[in-house]
Amino acid sequence: MNLKNIVKNLIESFLTAGDLALELREKGLTKKIKSDNTPVSNGDLEVNKFISKKIKEITPDLPIISEETSENKNNLSLKDFWLIDPIDGTYDYINNLEEFTINAGLIINSKPVAGLINAPAKKRMFYSYEKGNAFEFSKGQTVNLSNIPSRKSENLKFISYSNKTKPEIQKIYDELGVKENIRMKSSLKFCVVATGEYDGYVAEPRAYEWDIAAGHAILEHSGGTVTDFEGNEILYGKKNLRNPSLILKNKNIL
Repeated sequence: MNLKNIVKNLIESFLTAGDLALELREKGLTKKIKSDNTPVSNGDLEVNKFISKKIKEITPDLPIISEETSENKNNLSLKDFWLIDPIDGTYDYINNLEEFTINAGLIINSKPVAGLINAPAKKRMFYSYEKGNAFEFSKGQTVNLSNIPSRKSENLKFISYSNKTKPEIQKIYDELGVKENIRMKSSLKFCVVATGEYDGYVAEPRAYEWDIAAGHAILEHSGGTVTDFEGNEILYGKKNLRNPSLILKNKNIL
């Protein structure tokens, strides 16, 4: 399997999917609430259809698990598969905000080996395949995130998904020496940790595997780490597809 070719053949499709998401939003989205009380729009479904079709064309033998379809979600024997979140941060998407992303992570032997994340409203596209090959494409330039020089800082900046810091998370902040944190939604948090704009992210068990797979690959391939609170590796294809606790760190604090 040539991961580089797979990812390179999908980049243009992800950029097009971003344009599609923005066009649909500009025309006016139709919205509804799903059974889990989260919002979904016609934009989520159209982007899902578009990127799923492209992925199937390139890797026809690999199953897809997407947030927006029921297919393969109950298959507990999958080790090699795609995880898709067509719009991560739907609240931002439907409310004309910028932090939503389009995501696909390739899982081989239960581990993330490639990832693509487009933040179309931010005009930032991220992708990776194997260690040392994590990139950002923005403003016509491609930067290898692995080549960004490490910097040491006594003022660690972390990202939070909430404005309230829970005691178990504050304990980790104190141990690491985190001085400030900023709220950020969607998988964009993995990307800005990979670029070094922020140093890390901590979360108790929440969300699903499709929310983190692509970002996990990009951050690890840039030189960072993704573990649970006990330092264990995060594997994919778990029952219910629920995430464990998470600690993201970039290469500056390893």
